[in-house]
Amino acid sequence: MATSVRRTTLSLPAAPVGPDNPLPALRGGRDPHRAEIAQDAALPGDMARQIGYEPLRSILPAPLRDGYGRTRRTTDVDALVLENDRLRATVLPGLGGRVHSLHHKPTGRELLYRNPVLQPAAFALNGAWFSGGIEWNIGATGHTTLSCAPLHAARVPAPDGGEMLRLWEWERLRDLPFQVDLWLPEGSDFLHVGVRIRNPHHRTVPVYWWSNTAVPEGERTRVLAPADEAWHFGYERTLRRVPVPVVHGADRTYPLRSEFPADYFYDVPDGARRWIASLDGEGHGLVQTSTDTLRGRKLFLWGAGRAGRRWQEWLTEPGTGGYAEIQAGLARTQLEHVPLDAGGEFAWLEAYGPLAADAATVHGDDWGAARGEVGDRLEAALPRAAVDAAYAAWRPYADQEPKETLATGSGWGALEAARAGLDLPGTPFDAATLGAAQRPWLTLLETGDLPPDGPLPGPALVSPAWRDLLESALPGPATDYHLGLAQWHAGDRAQAVRSWERSLAAGGGRLSLDALPLYCLAVAEEEAGDAVRAADRYAEAFGCAARFAETLAPEGASARTWWAVLPALAREAVPALLAVGRADEACDLLAHLRQDDLADGRFRLLLAQVLLAQDQPAAARAVFDAGFEIADLREGDETLSDTWYTIAERLVAGPGPVTEAVRAKARAEHPLPQRYEFRMRPV
Repeated sequence: MATSVRRTTLSLPAAPVGPDNPLPALRGGRDPHRAEIAQDAALPGDMARQIGYEPLRSILPAPLRDGYGRTRRTTDVDALVLENDRLRATVLPGLGGRVHSLHHKPTGRELLYRNPVLQPAAFALNGAWFSGGIEWNIGATGHTTLSCAPLHAARVPAPDGGEMLRLWEWERLRDLPFQVDLWLPEGSDFLHVGVRIRNPHHRTVPVYWWSNTAVPEGERTRVLAPADEAWHFGYERTLRRVPVPVVHGADRTYPLRSEFPADYFYDVPDGARRWIASLDGEGHGLVQTSTDTLRGRKLFLWGAGRAGRRWQEWLTEPGTGGYAEIQAGLARTQLEHVPLDAGGEFAWLEAYGPLAADAATVHGDDWGAARGEVGDRLEAALPRAAVDAAYAAWRPYADQEPKETLATGSGWGALEAARAGLDLPGTPFDAATLGAAQRPWLTLLETGDLPPDGPLPGPALVSPAWRDLLESALPGPATDYHLGLAQWHAGDRAQAVRSWERSLAAGGGRLSLDALPLYCLAVAEEEAGDAVRAADRYAEAFGCAARFAETLAPEGASARTWWAVLPALAREAVPALLAVGRADEACDLLAHLRQDDLADGRFRLLLAQVLLAQDQPAAARAVFDAGFEIADLREGDETLSDTWYTIAERLVAGPGPVTEAVRAKARAEHPLPQRYEFRMRPV
C-alpha cells in the first residue's frame, strides 16, 4: 500500500486564533534567544559568523497575532491524512502544516506528543503558536510566523508511484518560497519528508530552518543523539559547551532531570550520521534522521520545576502529560542564520519513524554504548544509504506540478510572482489566491500608486523592491506611512520618522489617518530614549483613535477595526505613561476602554500596575487575588512575578524604604502563587 492522501476533519477543543493586532509590528519584541557569548567560548568560525548574521530588526511585514484568548470550544479542524499499511500521518494545513499525529499501525503507538487541545500561546515570532506534533520553522530564530497560518497544499505524484502531500508558502520575513513534501513509501515504517527552500532574489539571503518534534515526556524518557558534547543555552541567555550526558551531576538527556527549561544543541561530529531519538523506559519511541544538509540536532526540555510544569499546563490540558522536543536544523544552533546565495537552494530529506532498542543498554551508564545501540538499530531499520537514495529519488519530483489542490494559503506569493515574474516549478503561486490584503499593493504594482483610501490600517510590505515602488509613488498619508515602515525595517530610522511626519501632515488632522503615524512616532521616540515625548505621542495616538471610533456606527466593519485599535494602543500607552510618572493619566486612558477589554487579563495586570503607581498596593494586590490570565504572555516574560513582588515589597515596607531585608521578608510572607509562576530561569 503506497501512500494515499485524503481529507478529514478533526474535532478538538480550540481557542480561536482571533484577529491580528492592527498596529504595525515595529519591534521584534524582547528576544529570549539572544545569547551572551563568553570570550573563552571558542565558537567554531562558521558558528560565530552565523550567530551575528542578519538578526531581525522587527517582525515586519508579518502582523502581530495576539487576538486569541483561553476560552476553548469544540471546533472542526480541516486535516489531511497520509496513510500506508504501516503508518498514518495527520496534517493540519490551516495551522502551519503541522503534523498533528503519527500513528504506527502494527504496534498501535502514537509516536508524537499529540496535544488534545489547540491553545494558542505567545511563542511564535509574531505571537500565536501551539504545542505538539511536528512543526516546520522557517524565517528567523524562534517559532515561525506561519505557526497558525494556512499553507497551500496539494496532491503530487510520489517517487514510488503513490501520492505525496505537498505543502508550500511564501515566507515573508525573508521573502523566500519553501515546500515540504510528505509521503509514505509502500511497506515503510518511516514518514519521508523532502524540504526545499529557494532564493529567487539577486542577493544573498539569511535562512533559518528547524523541524521541531514534540515527544511524550516521562520519568524514564531519554533523548539520544550521536554526540559527546552539546551547546547549552538557558534562559539566563548564555551559550556554553557542556559534556553529554552528565552536566553538574545530573544526566540531562532525561528531560525531567533538569529544573528549568533549557536547550541542548548536540555537537554531532562531521561525517557522522544525523539522527536524534526519544525512547521510553522500555526502549520504544521515535527516531528522526536526515541527509547531511540538516546538520543540527537539539533537545528542548521544560524541566521538572514549578515554572516548567506551569507552562506545560498552560499549553495543554492539566493532567494530560507533558512533552519535550527533539529538533533538527540547518545550523548547529538556533541562534544562527545561514547564508543562501542568489538563485540557490537548500534541499534535504528527513525521515520519522518508530524505533525499538534494548532498554538496558539505552538506559545504562555507558553513554557510548547507549547511543551506539540506537545508531545500530536505526541502521537496521532505515540504512543511511536508503535515506540518501530516497533523497535522490525525490529530487526529480520536487518540480512536479500539483495535480489536485487540497488547501489554499495566502496570496503573498502570488503578489511576489506578479512583481518579479517568478517561475517556481512545483510551487505555483496562482493569481487566483490574491485577496483583499494584496489588492492595494497590486494597485501600486500596476499603477505606480497606492489607492488614496488605503491600506491604513492594513498589511505592510517592506522589502527593498516594495520600498522602491513606494518612493516613486505619489506622496500621501497611506504612501508616506508605509514608506516609513519600509525605511524603519531597513534600519533607516531618521528617514522613517520624516515619512511618518509627512503622513501626519498630509492627513490634515483627520482622526482616521493620524492615529497610526502618531503611534509609529511614539515608538521611534521610545527607541531613541525620549520617554516623555514617547508618552505624549502614545496618548495623542490613543486620543485620535478614541475620538474617531466614537463617530462610527457601532456595528460597521470600520467601527470593529477601530475598536480593536484602541486596546492595542492602550497596551502600549499605559506602560509609557507609567514610565514617566503619569499614573493618573494612564488611569483615565483605561477608562475609555470597553468593559470587555478591561476584563481581559492584559488589562487586569495594567490596572494593578496603575494602582501600584498611585500608591495603592493593597488594591493592586486585590487584582491579583481575584485572579486573571494573560493569554499572550510571552516566552521568558517575567512581568507577572516582577509586579507581584513589587506589590509585596510595598505592602511590607509601608511608607518606609524598600531594603534588602524588606525584599527578603516580602518573598517569605508573599510567595508567588503557582498560577503566576512562569519564570524560565533561576531567580
